[in-house]
Amino acid sequence: MATSADPAPGAAPQAGEGAARLRRASWALLAGNFAIGCGVMVVPGSLNDLSGSLAISPAVGGQLITAGAVTMGLGAPLLAAALGGWDRRRLLTLALAWYALGHLVAALAPHFAALLPLRAASVLGAAVFTPQAAAAITVMAAPHERGRLITFVFLGWSLASVLGMPLHSYIGEAFGWRWAFGLVALLSVAGALAVWRTLPDGVRPAPLSLASWRSALTHPLLMGIVAVTVLSGAGQFTLFSYFAPYYRQELGASAAAVSLLFLWFGAFGLAGNLLVSRWIDRVGAARCVNATLVLMALSLALWPLAGGAVAMAFVLVPWALGCFSSNSAQQARVSSASPAFAPALLALNTSAIYVGQAIGAAGGGALLAAGGYGPLSWAALGWMGLAIALSLLVASRMKGGHV
Repeated sequence: MATSADPAPGAAPQAGEGAARLRRASWALLAGNFAIGCGVMVVPGSLNDLSGSLAISPAVGGQLITAGAVTMGLGAPLLAAALGGWDRRRLLTLALAWYALGHLVAALAPHFAALLPLRAASVLGAAVFTPQAAAAITVMAAPHERGRLITFVFLGWSLASVLGMPLHSYIGEAFGWRWAFGLVALLSVAGALAVWRTLPDGVRPAPLSLASWRSALTHPLLMGIVAVTVLSGAGQFTLFSYFAPYYRQELGASAAAVSLLFLWFGAFGLAGNLLVSRWIDRVGAARCVNATLVLMALSLALWPLAGGAVAMAFVLVPWALGCFSSNSAQQARVSSASPAFAPALLALNTSAIYVGQAIGAAGGGALLAAGGYGPLSWAALGWMGLAIALSLLVASRMKGGHV
């Protein structure tokens, strides 16, 4: 049995089979996060066809994002506490299997009223997988490699943006949103098989007592880091949730142009995550987080100036560089801030990602319904400004990134 107190399966010195096993497991967890990311992005990516097919407005369709995010936000810490003793090989495989089944059934939903609860139920798999994948690699890796490997595992989300978002957009336009949901189910099955074949038995982070959870939840600096994730997520998803209809209705972009903009965004998102993965252990997670937040704020400030698809492509670059790398750096930041509470903090930070998504999608939908697309970028910039201020404040109160 491997816990945080035991010699980790991948702990240094990494040689021979141990290093190869850790590498294979890292790639499998990346593949699992790719499937999870594709599932999270399937609604915004196929929102044009989904809203038309189900005869609902984009603002109403966007509430699928809200419902899923609320479920994931509440589910991540609760499921982490309830399932903390499970072997991670089995837990992560079952989480992806549940995700696959949920998206397959959701693809058959006859109307929006049926799709909404199915969406909420299916994303419970995401609530389990993302934080527990990070916790598993934290146990398996040597301390000096954890930041790099956590951000590497999170590359799956960036790859989902590069490939999943434009693919969902294309599939939604060409074949319908149901086929996009079916693709997520297929990817999830593949991810589950990869995790089952590569993760060793006995990977179990040390379980946390109720007192430990209480200590983590009541620590102002630790919760300050988690709150940064909420604020930045709210800023992003105020606008990100409605990219597809915005490109179509405000910029007059064709279906091909919409897909290309998603591909462009994802490519720079991947580049940003690769850069953070390369430098995070050298410059520190907090500095990486602050840099990514500033990049996203820059795009939001420039957003109203983009009057066409070409101008929008340039405006998107800073946001894309900071988008997924920010989440990766935040996961590494909370993991290193207090290693004893890492499993709880990783779950809470993952929950914060989805809470931010829920707040942003719901608030953006309300603004969209009331005043159109115009206010969305300014509201998003306000959220991002709060995230930057809080992140800088927390960093100034911590010594060396630790509490």
